[in-house]
Amino acid sequence: MTDISNAQLVDRLKAAADNVSAKLGGLSDADVLVPTDLPGWTRGHVMAHIAHVSNAVARQVEYALRGELIEFYDGGQGARTQAIEMNAGHTAQEHRDYISAAFTRALSVLDGLDDAQWDLPISYRDGVVRDGALAYWRELVIHLADLQLGRGPETWSKEFCLYLIEFLSARVPGDIHLKLLPLALPPMTMGSGESAVSIQGMLTDIAAWLSGRTPTMGSLRAEAAADSVELPVLLPWPSAFAAK
Repeated sequence: MTDISNAQLVDRLKAAADNVSAKLGGLSDADVLVPTDLPGWTRGHVMAHIAHVSNAVARQVEYALRGELIEFYDGGQGARTQAIEMNAGHTAQEHRDYISAAFTRALSVLDGLDDAQWDLPISYRDGVVRDGALAYWRELVIHLADLQLGRGPETWSKEFCLYLIEFLSARVPGDIHLKLLPLALPPMTMGSGESAVSIQGMLTDIAAWLSGRTPTMGSLRAEAAADSVELPVLLPWPSAFAAK
């Protein structure tokens, strides 16, 4: 698990939220309606989801502080989908206001935690508050890339990419052993299957591929038994809620 401290994680979350807010500042109502690469989702859908997941993380922590567990989304996945569809068509300013309020709620409660409270149980993946905060970091960074506003995977930090690769190791099929060869960095291995596949490319591209996003810095090259092969088909996200 990533070795950044809880205080550093809050700093990363604040920076991610600031990046989202900065990129949303110049959007027009027409920009909100632009389709993204996520099937069936416009920018408005992504923006509605960012606000919704922010409130969901805050809700997990607020209940944890009371010694209670509650489902991640109020009303479950069905209510989540309905809320995103209902809010996707809001004006750009409505989205900005909603996201700003949600950021304030989530970051305020996380910033106020003491060391022991980061280990309080939450319902998300039967984990603790820190697990929810890490998930929030993933959601903010990845969905900002989905908005296609100049903060794509090529801007992801080495720290974030290495954490994301570690988290997404569960996407490797059971029969595959992946050897990741990020340029200018030590090799990494994922999976324990008998079918060995090596993948070479930029670290950000490897992280993008594992997260289901399009690599932006060049072509990833996959090889098996010294022959070029297609990139493996990955398993679903190891998450109670996925970045779509």
